[in-house]
Amino acid sequence: MPQFSTHRNRNAQTKSLFPLLLDIQSDLLEDLPTRAVIPLTQSSGATLKPLSRLTPIIKVEGKAYIVLTYQLATIAKTALGPVVSDASPDRSAIVAALDFLISGV
Repeated sequence: MPQFSTHRNRNAQTKSLFPLLLDIQSDLLEDLPTRAVIPLTQSSGATLKPLSRLTPIIKVEGKAYIVLTYQLATIAKTALGPVVSDASPDRSAIVAALDFLISGV
């Protein structure tokens, strides 16, 4: 499961709002049983006030998704759905959003 891969969300309770999960965990930590993920949504109603730096927009399969960085979570590796795409071309925006979440800069 490479860093910045997007996965289908298999959770029946959340997949309608967050159909994809972005794996942000370093590949160096692949032996851990969990992965750090950020939910992706197409719904602008999922965030009260989008901040472009905190919630960048990335394209997955030609569709725009909002990266809900502030909803960062960990889930069991076994709970991740299949890989949909590679978001590593958006690495700079994703890392900047994480930096903004942590440091406010």
